[in-house]
Amino acid sequence: MKILVLSDSHGNISNMLQAVEREQPRAVYHLGDCWRDGERLRDRVPDLPLEQVPGNCDYFRSSRETEKLLFLEDKRVLLCHGHTYGVKQSLLAAGLAAEERNLDLFLFGHTHKPLVDMRGKTLFLNPGSIGDYARPTYGVVTLENGKLDVRTALLRG
Repeated sequence: MKILVLSDSHGNISNMLQAVEREQPRAVYHLGDCWRDGERLRDRVPDLPLEQVPGNCDYFRSSRETEKLLFLEDKRVLLCHGHTYGVKQSLLAAGLAAEERNLDLFLFGHTHKPLVDMRGKTLFLNPGSIGDYARPTYGVVTLENGKLDVRTALLRG
């Protein structure tokens, strides 16, 4: 199973569509900034399952849950934008939350900087910013034979 992870699209639907075309995922997770971009992607690719959470720029979605806990088979996966965990300063709060919630995968954006990290038993993935016009990046989660793997990719290059 392959999942495309996008964040911080900031109106750049074209980059999102290019990433979908390149990766051919079974689902897309959008980690916020901007919620409407996820809706536009759903309109363009209606058969592709989409999960999304709002980011700090998604003011009109402030009533939405800021995070979602999902299960990929038996793996516990948290989707969030990251601003509520202060990820621009450090991953301390995120790491504590991951440990407390027994997460296998913590997905976040907000910093616009791609990151793959392992902390304890939890994989951390920040896909960077798919909306960046100079260096758009995204993340890919794969689950095969009960094993999670993550990577980041540059859309152009």
